[in-house]
Amino acid sequence: MTASFLRRECLKFHQMKHIFEILDKMRCLRKRSTVSFLGVLVVFLLFMNLYIEDSYVLEGDKQLIRETSTHQLNSERYVHTFKDLSNFSGAINVTYRYLASTPLQRKRFLTIGLSSVKRKKGNYLLETIKSIFEQSSYEELKEISVVVHLADFNSSWREAMVQDITQKFAHHIIAGRLIVIHAPEEYYPILDGLKRNYNDPEDRVRFRSKQNVDYAFLLNFCANTSDYYVMLEDDVRCSKNFLTAIKKVITSLEGTYWVTLEFSKLGYIGKLYHSHDLPRLAHFLLMFYQEMPCDWLLTHFRGLLAQKNVIRFKPSLFQHMGYYSSYKGTENKLKDDDFEEESSDIPDNPPASLYTNMNVFENYEASKAYSNVDEYFWGKPPSTGDVFVIVFENPTVIKKIKVNTGTEDRQNDILHHGVVDVGENLILFKQSRQCDTYIRLGEFKNGNFEMSDVNQKIPFDIQCMRIYVTKTQKEWLIIRSISIWTS
Repeated sequence: MTASFLRRECLKFHQMKHIFEILDKMRCLRKRSTVSFLGVLVVFLLFMNLYIEDSYVLEGDKQLIRETSTHQLNSERYVHTFKDLSNFSGAINVTYRYLASTPLQRKRFLTIGLSSVKRKKGNYLLETIKSIFEQSSYEELKEISVVVHLADFNSSWREAMVQDITQKFAHHIIAGRLIVIHAPEEYYPILDGLKRNYNDPEDRVRFRSKQNVDYAFLLNFCANTSDYYVMLEDDVRCSKNFLTAIKKVITSLEGTYWVTLEFSKLGYIGKLYHSHDLPRLAHFLLMFYQEMPCDWLLTHFRGLLAQKNVIRFKPSLFQHMGYYSSYKGTENKLKDDDFEEESSDIPDNPPASLYTNMNVFENYEASKAYSNVDEYFWGKPPSTGDVFVIVFENPTVIKKIKVNTGTEDRQNDILHHGVVDVGENLILFKQSRQCDTYIRLGEFKNGNFEMSDVNQKIPFDIQCMRIYVTKTQKEWLIIRSISIWTS
């Protein structure tokens, strides 16, 4: 990888970040002044025009000039695809072919997007669609729509797949829950002779570049079909009642800024977005379609919209089930070991403030133990009498409590001697709220604590929960997760 390549890629993403910052300012300016909004819009359009015209001649490298020449030979198709880049919030001008559908009668809560092409080995699309519908309750089915983009240019394969889909899922198509579309080849940018970034072979570059465009056109179509959108691959198995689990997570994050929520740790499986972000994401994938694989671009998109950290939830709601990749039919036996078939056990974790007098290591603060995100609290060796306290915003009826300490790679950083207490009667103590009365629930065993039917054992609505260290230990302490289920 050359230094000129790295400089050019870095410059591109800094320019993109600047573009998104301008977009956000435009959104605010529009509320204040039409004149100032139009002024910023003109500047933005001029900037975009310069960016599109000059992006391929930023370096004097001869190879890049040759590649630019190749693009210019196909300028009509290039402009046809990218002509709407100056409006990141608008739809891309694509006329889709509806292969199987009925008119969408109303906007749903969640759209599940799948893109599929012909594979050399195996075909998992039908099983994936089946899993989506079978793992959803009747009430959940009312709130989802599934959009399948048959993105292969082979019309015979598409016709065969449409026939199979309509035979197996006719009632879902009639109910408006399943839509099958195709974006014609004429709307695609050039796919041959692209830059071979990362020393990928030419056919690999073509495959992943087309895949980026496949997803861009799918996202573009789904922008107005629901409030939220989740991206899946076409070889995925779903956990039961995954929609209910997703809704619970979204509710728990109300008032929190996020761009992407992840419900699987594999590739671009289970990535959740606000539907209002889909047009920008579609444009982004198109702009950088030949630069890198889709999952890498999704990471950059998240960062550009100021979500620095991954927000991933466990257990995972989606599992990769294919054995052969859609690229050349190569073996792909990746599995998500955080996947659980039953997803209904996701905790509620009601709003609360957290406090500890333990010595916190770096930025592994107390709050990270209380979220469903894949993070944890990490403190230096605790002493007798040290506490980790959760104060609930409102008195809470708790059914179940589960606390796990330590991790797979740090199995000794557990709480060796400790108990869990619950309390009532909030008082103000040293500028913080604390309970003045506690009842002991039980002890940690092998670093873990779990108790069900708490509401049947405790005669009051709980206002505080406390982890209390009963003996000094020499090992550091990781509190991996605190999970609370309410009635």
